[in-house]
Amino acid sequence: MDIAEFFRDTGILELETGSVKLEKNLDGVSSQQIQNDTDVTLNKRSKIHGVRQETEENRSSSGTSVLDQEQSPADDANLCSTSPICAAPLCRQFWKAGAYNDDLTPKSTIKSGSSYLHIHPKFLHSNATSHKWAFGAIAELIDNAVDEIQKDATYVIIDKTTNKRNGSTALLIQDDGGGMDPEAMRRCLSFGFSEKKSKFAIGKYGNGFKTSTMRLGADVIVFSRYLTDRTLTQSIGLLSYTFLTQSGYDRIVVPMVHYEFNFVTGCFDPLQASNSNLSVLLKWSPFSTEEELLKQFEDVGSHGTKVIIYNLWLDEDGNMELDFDSDPEDICIAWDGKGKVKEGSRMAVNEQHIANRLKYSLRAYLSVLYLKLPDTFAMVLRGKVVLYHNIATDLKHTEFIMYKPHTDGRSEGTVITTIGFDKDAPNVNVHGFNVYHKNRLILPFWPVVIFADSRGRGVVGVLEANFIEPTHNKQDFEKTSVFQKLVSRLKEMTWEYWDYHCGLIGYQIKKKARPPSETPGSSNFVHQHVMDQCVPRKRLSDSGTGPTKKPPLIATVNNKAGYYSNSSFLKPVELIPNFPKGFEQVANQKRREQRERFQPEARMGTRNELVNNGEAMNVIEENKRLKSQCLEFEKAEKELEYKVMRLKRELGDAEREFAGLLAELQHLEKVKGEN
Repeated sequence: MDIAEFFRDTGILELETGSVKLEKNLDGVSSQQIQNDTDVTLNKRSKIHGVRQETEENRSSSGTSVLDQEQSPADDANLCSTSPICAAPLCRQFWKAGAYNDDLTPKSTIKSGSSYLHIHPKFLHSNATSHKWAFGAIAELIDNAVDEIQKDATYVIIDKTTNKRNGSTALLIQDDGGGMDPEAMRRCLSFGFSEKKSKFAIGKYGNGFKTSTMRLGADVIVFSRYLTDRTLTQSIGLLSYTFLTQSGYDRIVVPMVHYEFNFVTGCFDPLQASNSNLSVLLKWSPFSTEEELLKQFEDVGSHGTKVIIYNLWLDEDGNMELDFDSDPEDICIAWDGKGKVKEGSRMAVNEQHIANRLKYSLRAYLSVLYLKLPDTFAMVLRGKVVLYHNIATDLKHTEFIMYKPHTDGRSEGTVITTIGFDKDAPNVNVHGFNVYHKNRLILPFWPVVIFADSRGRGVVGVLEANFIEPTHNKQDFEKTSVFQKLVSRLKEMTWEYWDYHCGLIGYQIKKKARPPSETPGSSNFVHQHVMDQCVPRKRLSDSGTGPTKKPPLIATVNNKAGYYSNSSFLKPVELIPNFPKGFEQVANQKRREQRERFQPEARMGTRNELVNNGEAMNVIEENKRLKSQCLEFEKAEKELEYKVMRLKRELGDAEREFAGLLAELQHLEKVKGEN
């Protein structure tokens, strides 16, 4: 996680008159307050040598900064202690935590003569409500680590740790990405700053860190170490909803401390002149001394970031929302259907399917969260590596279908959709498409059809749709026109696949003609054919063909079970029906109908309709090009076969000639020996 990017994805801010500005120090602390804080903390310093004044450039006389000064000229109690009478009680339930009465808390004031636009602490809570699902918030933090793979990150650790101040459980997320220097830490803990310019990066808006951490717990402390050719720095930042609400702040304040390694003394020296921020960290973080605070860097290495989220939210029953106890190798959340069925029953098989387990098991969710990851990167959950699960390998009777989305006549690229029946169909109630965006799962097992007579049940698909935009919480897509076209195409794809292959999993085919499925938005759905609707019946044998005969092979690339969105070897295929025993006549009839429909004479009416559809014409032209290319390959194959035959014939002639010459040579040697 760079974590310059692990955290540039997030932010806490500083706002100056007329513009947004990052503050480097806590504002407006009185000289007496700074002196008091300095007296408290300087005697704790052992290994840290030398205090260096940080240079502040381009700073106005009325400017404020988040790092060295507090944000109000109030006394030290406003920053580092909580009044037992005025403190706002912090509700430990997330959905109620934003309803505190800040009229009861002491108010911080702003220096006279200064004018600022500020963000109220309540915004931390309201901003985090975009995450309805706790695992979605954790996934945001994992995304930051995955984005650091391009900077040679090799792991991300997700585990539980202990808040040493009160013994409660906290969530730990740590990676060995590039880390953050002091400026990157300031930017990362500020709203709206994102430096992820790579087109492959998952993060975009610079808001994910704040929304995700505040959704999981009331407070988070960040440790980051950054290494360059000449400097080694380490930074600590605290984003604390507890601190802000109980101290009565009407704006977001983020205390930070920074250190730089002194190659002469071999120790880290502080970069800030005062210790007001350190006092806040020691008061409100899980660590009560500077030594304990700095000890957190021991397992970070020369670069990387460690995030500790504490004061985790509770559910309505007073239990932690994240369950660390049910499974020592997993993190779970409550789910209504879990544990309420008999083991070995059909319902139990359904519950244990990955589509249902990912709802309450973080390990299951992480196993399918990314379409592909390099072998050099590992996600380690509770001390055990998360094994990658390719959903496409769980499908049977697999097809690969090409879809080319178009907007205003412009192609948005090519998408290869892997579609098939779930391996346990029809015994499990699982169906829908797994839609990825830039390698990240956005919609798992997303149902696109409303079932009628079981039509479409058990059909599962996998695709990577980079041409549509996800919502900022990465749990859905923006409902644009391009997205609606994709929905229409996936519906048609589901019905088309089902109508051709439902007999393979035990459904009876019922002949039922229906009009062509061309609709606006289904740009390349140009097959015109009579569909066979399937209705439930008594299941056939597991093979779908009866007890004695195996089904014929499906004429597609079934053996390519993996899904690769950029694979050049995957070609679009026609969905050729593969019927079980007893349905050969229906299959032959359908093939004849399909061939007839593609004859020019039989399709004149349809062709006239498609002339006005530029998108459909693009598909037709592409089909012609592929057929022409196929003919060229067939011609080349015949030429090569003829060449092989000719060379074999020439080789045989040469071998016979060699044998004759060898015999003649032996005869001459024999005659010469006799003479």
